[in-house]
Amino acid sequence: MTQPKRVLVIIPTYDEAENLPRIVPRVLEQDDRIDVLVVDDASPDGTGRIADEMASREPRVQVLHRQGKEGLGRAYLAGFGVGLEQGYDVMFEMDADFSHPPDALPRLIAGFAEADVVIGSRYVDGRVTVSNWPMSRLLISYFGSRYARIITGMPVRDGTGGFNGWKREVLERVGLDRVQSNGYAFQIELKFRAWRAGFRLIEHPILFTERDTGESKMSKRIVREAVWRVWWLRIQDLFGRL
Repeated sequence: MTQPKRVLVIIPTYDEAENLPRIVPRVLEQDDRIDVLVVDDASPDGTGRIADEMASREPRVQVLHRQGKEGLGRAYLAGFGVGLEQGYDVMFEMDADFSHPPDALPRLIAGFAEADVVIGSRYVDGRVTVSNWPMSRLLISYFGSRYARIITGMPVRDGTGGFNGWKREVLERVGLDRVQSNGYAFQIELKFRAWRAGFRLIEHPILFTERDTGESKMSKRIVREAVWRVWWLRIQDLFGRL
């Protein structure tokens, strides 16, 4: 498999004014092939304005403004649409809060030499590589990924993880217009669709670190959606409706 020539890192934002000016330069310095797309959901703290200022100074940065807070999954779908339209070979999902380490990007990009989807995994090889998380959230995430693996049969240990890279061919074929999930469930659904479409997924270990600035977007609603959505995916697949 050939290595990508153009890489787009999609960073969805809502109230990330403190983190965005720090994360974008760190991402760009990892590889000259990388561009950044900030997808801002009308952040009231001025994140969108900061993103525009960064884009005006740096041609490798662009901004997509949305009208309101519609969820993580919707933000990524909008970003994928931009990336596909602009001809990027590979697109990454990445958080703005440094929970996903920018210096892992070169290793993840290199993974496309052997796979179609590259996952920055917190739970690969029997290890848990998470720092500064409360035990309650770690248990929800870890057992949520195990739960998704058992119900769907998908051979991925970090199904709920959000630091993922996708070849454009995957995004063109998995039916993005049919994706219905948000939050954790969005990450599970997209991986499941790619796996069932016959693409190869691999996991590379990363150290996931809880944000040190700003507030987590995690909610009970996101967890509840993930619990029932995996059954929906399994049933839809059994009846050939994915």
